Amino acid sequence: MSSSTSLLWLRRDLRLADLPSLLAAADAADRVLACFVLDPWLVKTAGDRRLKFLYDSLRELDDKLDGRLLVVRGKPENQIPKIAKAVDANSVHISADHAPYGVARDKRVEEELGGITGGGIELHSTGSSFAVTPGRVTKNDGEPYKVFTPYFRAWREHGWHSPARSSATSADWIDPKDVVGTGSSDVHAVDIPDIDVELSIPAGEDAASKRWKQFRQGAGDYSEHSVEDYDDARNRPDLDASSRMSAYLKFGNIHPRTMLADLTELEKDPDHKEGATAYLRELGFRDFYASVLREWPHSAWHNWNRSFDTIEVDEDKGAHEAFDTWKAGKTGFPIVDAGMRQLSESGFMHNRVRMIVASFLVKDLHVPWQWGARWFLDQLIDGDLASNQHGWQWTAGCGTDASPYFRVFNPTTQGLKFDPSGDYVRRWVPELADVEGKAVHELKDGRPSDYPEPMVDHKAEREEALRRYGQVSGK
Repeated sequence: MSSSTSLLWLRRDLRLADLPSLLAAADAADRVLACFVLDPWLVKTAGDRRLKFLYDSLRELDDKLDGRLLVVRGKPENQIPKIAKAVDANSVHISADHAPYGVARDKRVEEELGGITGGGIELHSTGSSFAVTPGRVTKNDGEPYKVFTPYFRAWREHGWHSPARSSATSADWIDPKDVVGTGSSDVHAVDIPDIDVELSIPAGEDAASKRWKQFRQGAGDYSEHSVEDYDDARNRPDLDASSRMSAYLKFGNIHPRTMLADLTELEKDPDHKEGATAYLRELGFRDFYASVLREWPHSAWHNWNRSFDTIEVDEDKGAHEAFDTWKAGKTGFPIVDAGMRQLSESGFMHNRVRMIVASFLVKDLHVPWQWGARWFLDQLIDGDLASNQHGWQWTAGCGTDASPYFRVFNPTTQGLKFDPSGDYVRRWVPELADVEGKAVHELKDGRPSDYPEPMVDHKAEREEALRRYGQVSGK
């Protein structure tokens, strides 16, 4: 009896546990070939740290498969049909992608697979990288939600599947050596690249599971904080109280459904309930923004609220110089500079600080939010298009659930409130290391000679921002 083969095409699902597409591929055929395509477009649009995280995740996955992960380079619409023909696959299996580029890419691949001589090969999509597949939670009339709070209620009521029981033993894996360079095959494997940059957290499925366990249980050496005090401590960048799970979710080293299974259990414990619910809400935001991007793909790089297309922004030489000063963390506003330096030195920034630096860029410097969003995607290990772009638009006031146009964060008062000890600023701005306590935010007794004066007058720029936003809002 002849054996059948399926192709498992991995993308943002770099794990073997809780992977529905793996189970679907194993059910569809006797043998499975796992592959990853190094898409030149995606490589070009990712910063070095994010690529390093990707490559390290692929290396771990290859080890788990005993060297049986096929990695190729090229356009997926060329490479996937080529691989499928080389192994005589009867189907190709993926986890769904809902971002604009991913949707268009998968459509091209599906068309090429369908045109293969002999009846074509089907592309099967099973599951996604979200707890609830984007587009599934809608209003009663089928319309998508534009506001998070009602979406979150409906999302919780809808619920999600239990984690899938998959592992490295779920399939009989094909060795790529049996495909590459044999017969008439023109499939060319490439070595997984490496990049000489350091990561602030280790990549991969095992690291994701370990970190989630530590954060869930309050154990481990990366932080003294856990989900138990998440609701109280999550806005404090000086405490390192965030889970640091965002990069693992971005690359699918762990599925949010796995985390939600734990969180719903923790909600039953009075000591963990508030923290677990607060964290669960953040996972709901991740799904919400993915749904928004699916429904309004223009919001990837344009204002979700198109009335803001007319807002006055600065794009001249002076704006570019101000943007460079912001990127370098030399604005003269300590909390802003600390955040920007944390970003450039580690590839991460605390979420509260992300909002502060974003507000400063768009409302104090009047620069287009797209400039900041692009810089974040270049620098962040966890750079995710949906969450990043819509987070920026929330701050800029042009997105869903947008902050009121008159909300302009005062970086000094934000620093005093969320970094009351000043430890976060001192950690990332060494020029201010000798300034004690909260005085590091106001510097009333003077500034060290090597630390710049504020690049703008916040009060004056706030008034200017309100003037510009008032023109859009009609106020």
